[in-house]
Amino acid sequence: MEKSVLWSLRLGFSNKQSNLIKKEGILNFLESSFASDFSKEVPTCLKDSPNKIAAIRELKKQYRDKTDEERRKLIKSTLIDSLEFKKWWIDEIRNQKYPLREKMVLFWHNHFVSTSQKVKVNWWIYEHNTILRENAFGNFKELTKKVVKSNAMITYLDNQDNRKNKLNENLSRELLELFTIGIGNYTENDIKNGAKALAGLLPDDNEGTYRSVFENNEEIEYFGKKGKFKSDDLVDIIFEQRNTPYLIVRKILKWFIYDNPQEDLVQYYGDYFREINFEIQPLLTKIFTEEFPKNTFGSKIKNPLEYIIQLTDSLNCDSVNSELIYFFLKQQGMDLYDQPNVKGWDGGNSWLTSQIYLQRNNVSDLLCSGRTISRKALNNMDNMTIESINVSIKFDSNQRPYQIIDDLSNANLFEVSDELQKDFESLLKYDFDPKSKNANEAVLRLFNFMTKTPEYQLI
Repeated sequence: MEKSVLWSLRLGFSNKQSNLIKKEGILNFLESSFASDFSKEVPTCLKDSPNKIAAIRELKKQYRDKTDEERRKLIKSTLIDSLEFKKWWIDEIRNQKYPLREKMVLFWHNHFVSTSQKVKVNWWIYEHNTILRENAFGNFKELTKKVVKSNAMITYLDNQDNRKNKLNENLSRELLELFTIGIGNYTENDIKNGAKALAGLLPDDNEGTYRSVFENNEEIEYFGKKGKFKSDDLVDIIFEQRNTPYLIVRKILKWFIYDNPQEDLVQYYGDYFREINFEIQPLLTKIFTEEFPKNTFGSKIKNPLEYIIQLTDSLNCDSVNSELIYFFLKQQGMDLYDQPNVKGWDGGNSWLTSQIYLQRNNVSDLLCSGRTISRKALNNMDNMTIESINVSIKFDSNQRPYQIIDDLSNANLFEVSDELQKDFESLLKYDFDPKSKNANEAVLRLFNFMTKTPEYQLI
């Protein structure tokens, strides 16, 4: 695999940006990625969604007053909007010239988990998504402050049940355990007192606000400091602690480059992250430019989104609709905004179980044969229909078979053994005619075979 292909997959979702990286160089590509614009327009599916607290409360009140049949229709409408929002995000990811921002949004989405299944208010999920996109390359401390006060996170971690006389510690605990400093670097008293500081922080228009009747204004002790703290104060104190940088740096390395990052790298980049006051953009620049020259091929298993977008881009089938990608992600356990728990997707080996491997092979067979699931499939999963699509693999018809094999290998596989090379040559024989009428079908068969190798699953 060429290095530009490898980093196109790591900084995006396919080998589509390979030529840009080769042409611009890694540093210029990063700068272009950081400067790239993004859509600020509300998705069509959410334009009529209630977006103020009074309207949301009124909708909930109406729900209570409706018949069972009317409730089912309302739930179905909400679920359809949620699905359309996920498809909107898939389209955003697929259509970016510089996809690093969306890949970083996906990272934060899996770090600051907040699921639509529990939150149930699509507008709050969209607000959460917007916070992550607008602050994807900003300051980690400031992003944490915004997320803690987001309506989605307050709801997802039950802070609406956190009152001065009846504490709920969920948000306080996850702020420490999963979002910032990690297990072993705080005490149970920090969790309890953090919950007191967060008591009364409830959903409101745009972001959560404290309600005086529920908030706790007593002095607390938090990491050895005493005061009448609120949510922003807690975050400021956490980011003063020496061990705060390492959890997030380890997760960034795991997300982009290594399923099992070495601790000396975590320490090295974590120390730098603290020195630059938790600014994300310079951290990413340092990590990517310093890891780029190293031989890191095959150090990470592709997640389902990387797999399916690389597959569709390689097949030049833009006509594959977002429903197929949504269905595939859900089947693989990577349903957007519906992670299995607050810890998010584990990644690594969890993306390559025998069942997931089989599903990947099945979707490759489907697409390489010029077929896709119809747009009606998701509404009627028991009676799926298949649509025909045009698929093709780009290759130079003036090349010899071994050159076509080499090009496909360099674009898709991190390593090719002698035995695997023989398998490829048995599929695309020495007498293969690249100019023949059925040449594309033969190259498609070769590509389909490549997608089923263990080497194709790694980057």
